Amino acid sequence: MSDLGLLLRKAREQRGYTLDDIQEATKIRKRYLEAIETGDYKVLPGSFYVRAFVKTYAETVGLDAEEVLRLYHKELPKPTAAETAAPEAMIKPKSRSVQHNDKWGKLAVNLLMWLFPLLIIALIYYFIDQNSNSKAQDSDRDTDITNETEMPSPTPSPSSSVTVTPPPASSTPPASETPPATTLTLTETTSGGVAHYDVSPAGAHELVIVSNKSWVGVNEGSRSGKYIYNGTPQTKEELTFTLEDKPLYVNVGNASNIEITIDGIPVEDGDKGGSKKFLFTPVASSDTTTDSTTEQQ
Repeated sequence: MSDLGLLLRKAREQRGYTLDDIQEATKIRKRYLEAIETGDYKVLPGSFYVRAFVKTYAETVGLDAEEVLRLYHKELPKPTAAETAAPEAMIKPKSRSVQHNDKWGKLAVNLLMWLFPLLIIALIYYFIDQNSNSKAQDSDRDTDITNETEMPSPTPSPSSSVTVTPPPASSTPPASETPPATTLTLTETTSGGVAHYDVSPAGAHELVIVSNKSWVGVNEGSRSGKYIYNGTPQTKEELTFTLEDKPLYVNVGNASNIEITIDGIPVEDGDKGGSKKFLFTPVASSDTTTDSTTEQQ
């Protein structure tokens, strides 16, 4: 085993991660992770990917990736000339495109600078013309009213008056409804270590995860559902999610560095090192998630 692989493996074991956890967090195949730990870099698809995989691995287990690459750069294979030539060839057409875009951008700015004063003059002319037309119409209207004979104003008939009686005020004001309190119920813990919680009452709930440099994965519905979040915050960070129509599957890499609350109610996680898994199911959708419960086992 190489010195770099030994360093990464110790950091992973100290945080309670398995290779499966690292694979799920980084999306790097497990056999590539094993090859990095043993120093067998020939298994990887190319020397260009070695540094990228090692950097991602180091960040996931909480190490300084740049420092790791600097200390062990002699151990890592260097990219071949064929691997470095392709990126250089792609830079030239990109620079021409940028220069071409800058030229048209300068022309557009100059055109706007010339058109702006013309637009201001056109607006001033329009308002002057509108004011002159308005004054002429007012003058014509005053002349017509002076020549007409003033008509007496009609006297309202007494029979046309209507009395409106306001509805009687209610003697008792409507009682304000107090929303029911949120309840968390631990229904079971499966053999796979997944803690199942029912969250009531029906409606939207706020799920908050506070992570201190520990990997967090949140899936919609079940473990195989769509990822809502997948990452390792480098500082103490508060992650907020909405639990309403579908269950949320939460997987944390190190429970001792994680705090989970729902509507301000803390969720018991044992506060121990190692991974921890939860499935939070809203009461309104509990009947529709039976299949996802079987899948977590």
